[in-house]
Amino acid sequence: MKKVLIVLTNTMQYGDKKEPTGLWLGEATEFAKIIQDAGFTVDYVSPKGGFVPLDPRSMKYVDDEIMDFYESDDFKKRALMNSLAPEDVDPDNYSAIYYAGGHGVMWDFPDSEPLQKIALKIYQNNGFVTSVCHGIAGLLNIKLPNNDYLISNREITGFTESEEVLAGKKKIVPFFNQNEAEKRGAKFMKKRAYSEYAVQDGQLITGQNPFSAKAVAKTLVSNFNKNV
Repeated sequence: MKKVLIVLTNTMQYGDKKEPTGLWLGEATEFAKIIQDAGFTVDYVSPKGGFVPLDPRSMKYVDDEIMDFYESDDFKKRALMNSLAPEDVDPDNYSAIYYAGGHGVMWDFPDSEPLQKIALKIYQNNGFVTSVCHGIAGLLNIKLPNNDYLISNREITGFTESEEVLAGKKKIVPFFNQNEAEKRGAKFMKKRAYSEYAVQDGQLITGQNPFSAKAVAKTLVSNFNKNV
């Protein structure tokens, strides 16, 4: 049985501002738990490998399920302390790639060519390319062999400008997901701010915000089950 690759950020602060950010914890743990409970294995990778910082704001939104997964030795060791580097990953071993969010990804996901190559190979192997919230940043610059963007003419979603306003980060983020996606020809879908929402368009599955990680995972699992 092939595995699912979860992509996490190495970014610790908002650009050159001394304000901490990083992985939004629940977006990784909630997704990973559903995938593992469905009988699949997950691995964790980051643009640089190694240490993955947590966005301290994400700790305000934890529940017992998130904390239990966070406190597990496996998650601490393989995700937070020793995430794989892209060169350690063989994309042929994976049925899907999932880009978790947190504001940090806006700085290190879009221009990571090694991760783009991994995602493209998984896609070309008929696997799924998935993301949640700011994780959509990892999909923005993936190009097909014909040089078209992977997301061109595809329905996707991600963290919206209105959600950035509500998060108080509109003036600090380097771009808005919807703007950049639409520049690349994507059909950006959205619902009410902070409501659970996931979109599937073929092999692409994307979620709008932190509360959509479970929906992305469940959609992915349902696709796996169809192919069994």
